[in-house]
Amino acid sequence: MSKHFTSVISNIFGKFASKAFPSLMQHTINASYVKLMGLDMSEFREPSCYKTLNKLFTRALETPRTIPEGKSKLLSGVDALITDAGTITEGRAYQIKGMSYSIEKLFGENHKEALKSLEGGEFMNFYLSPKDYHRYHMPMDMKILSLTHIPGKLYPVNFPLLRNKRDLFIENERVVIECEDNKGRTQVLVLVGALNVGKMVVTFEEKIQTNSEIREPRHYRYDDLKLERGELFGWFEMGSTILTFSKKGSIIPDVAINQKVSYTDVLGTVR
Repeated sequence: MSKHFTSVISNIFGKFASKAFPSLMQHTINASYVKLMGLDMSEFREPSCYKTLNKLFTRALETPRTIPEGKSKLLSGVDALITDAGTITEGRAYQIKGMSYSIEKLFGENHKEALKSLEGGEFMNFYLSPKDYHRYHMPMDMKILSLTHIPGKLYPVNFPLLRNKRDLFIENERVVIECEDNKGRTQVLVLVGALNVGKMVVTFEEKIQTNSEIREPRHYRYDDLKLERGELFGWFEMGSTILTFSKKGSIIPDVAINQKVSYTDVLGTVR
């Protein structure tokens, strides 16, 4: 499956999802999607309120969830399934059990120092399915140091491909966000694109244009950009994956593989 082919499929789907159809037709499209995917809409507006399917995908919570008090509590920044988690060993993590990959290749050329400081640290993979809430929030207070948008393919990130396609995360389009926590320790967040993800939005960097004609990585640096624990920093325009990487000793995770988590759940401790 070529980059061109996956991009074409995603572009066609993106155009359909972004189109505002006449209200009765849009209501039918939205209601059908909610039923087909089994969306729980109890925290959101009625499906008919969303003017496009894309507005439904990227829906905001109607009532903000309560963020647990205490900066030492590590939050889930998303509603997702934890597909793998563990220790970074010899510069490698796992896309799923038995299928390791190089973090250096994932990060690209602009995050060499961050890579060095992550050895022996923790990684966690969060898969957002098409039925999940698609917005992502900060798991802890962070200072954003830099961001790299790396264009690539848009393979699906479902279980069959996670199990059978090597370097899936490395081949797919991604956004690498290098951060520091309150104690100056490296934390890296990686947003991974997928089939039908027309766009990955990053609220603090409007220049990011995913699934576009960009062919080379684009890198951005920040001098004094701080985001608070629980703060929104973007959304997928369909389900996809977020990978987190933490410096050794900076967090004590309390998670299990195949655990379903929700934004504001406590996933461990920030030391």
